[in-house]
Amino acid sequence: MVAQEEHRWPCAQCGAQLRYAPGQTVLTCDHCGHVQSIPSASQTSRRRALQELALSRGLRDDLPDAAMADIRTTSCPNCGAQVEFDGATHATECPFCASPVVVDTGTQRHIKPQALLPFRLTESEARRAMTGWLGSLWFAPSALVEYARKGRAMTGMYVPFWTFDAATRSNYTGQRGEYYYETRTVNVRVNGRMEQRQERVRHTRWYPASGHVARDFDDVLVMASTSLPPRLGNELTPWDLAALEPYAPDYLAGFQAEGYTVPLADGATEAKARMAAVIDRDVRADIGGDEQRVSSIETAYSGESFRHILLPIWMAAYRYNGKSYRFLRQRADGRGSGRAPLVDLEDRTGPLAGRRHHPWGDLSQRPGSAGTSPARLAEVRAISRTAGQGTEPRRHRPLPP
Repeated sequence: MVAQEEHRWPCAQCGAQLRYAPGQTVLTCDHCGHVQSIPSASQTSRRRALQELALSRGLRDDLPDAAMADIRTTSCPNCGAQVEFDGATHATECPFCASPVVVDTGTQRHIKPQALLPFRLTESEARRAMTGWLGSLWFAPSALVEYARKGRAMTGMYVPFWTFDAATRSNYTGQRGEYYYETRTVNVRVNGRMEQRQERVRHTRWYPASGHVARDFDDVLVMASTSLPPRLGNELTPWDLAALEPYAPDYLAGFQAEGYTVPLADGATEAKARMAAVIDRDVRADIGGDEQRVSSIETAYSGESFRHILLPIWMAAYRYNGKSYRFLRQRADGRGSGRAPLVDLEDRTGPLAGRRHHPWGDLSQRPGSAGTSPARLAEVRAISRTAGQGTEPRRHRPLPP
């Protein structure tokens, strides 16, 4: 078993702690300005670090010791987030819900992160984006405006994700529906008198269909955190996974990283459900016609593999009327900067826990809101939608009916 190493980054000139500079490959000292380069990984080390692990071994808890570590984590008593800290930190505020937490002394056996997407957006850039966006919302409550005006720092958090690969071949049976039309005469009442009129009526003729489809899935992304609403795992996309770097502690200097709370087996189940939805669309496309009925799909999976990766999110949490709210800056990789940050207003602590609402009430009931356009109100829920995951189908070869 590999024990967790304690990583510290003292400045070579003044001894203060260094921190990773987003968008660069250096560590910087906020005290004296000293800059220290992060060693680049060799091509061999890079290929080894970014290579997927066999899913079957991971599910059997049979991964090599080098892929495992004893991790010291802090469990937030309010939202359950598992936050990893370095050895010098013993108490802090939960970045997910702003509740005070204290580092415990226990360790857990975890799969090591293999890769991460380094921060490219600085804290000041993320905060300016958030405060500028809040300032544009005329209906924001005074508490939010005050929060933005104080300029409280946002927290850079690496959030855990699983990625899954698989090659699939699926046999299916079903029916193909093709429309045809008939003209019929009907009686209708017009001005108190019965008249005969003709109308076209659509019918569907069904034919048996069977065949098989094949698709390779690459990097199906599943959020491995239960600290954020599950929908964020899908909506904080697309991520530029081609820019993944081999995991190196230097990229975490000055940032926090959450330990995964979604087990590998649960993540694999979620990934297969997403794959199944894509395969169902492939089957319907292969059946063709105007409508489809799918009776059965039997899918064989091969080459199943996974990775544990960390993705960057800038976030700020505050408490309002006894409830916790979060601001998340999407696309913390620096791309898509024209998008508004996501405001997640989910009540995680009160009697309405699990419901999403605005702390200042129903916007439609606020005086003067009657003329507010739906597009304007939609700003507060601005999120990027998930593109389809998986590569294009390799082939479609229908079998004779």
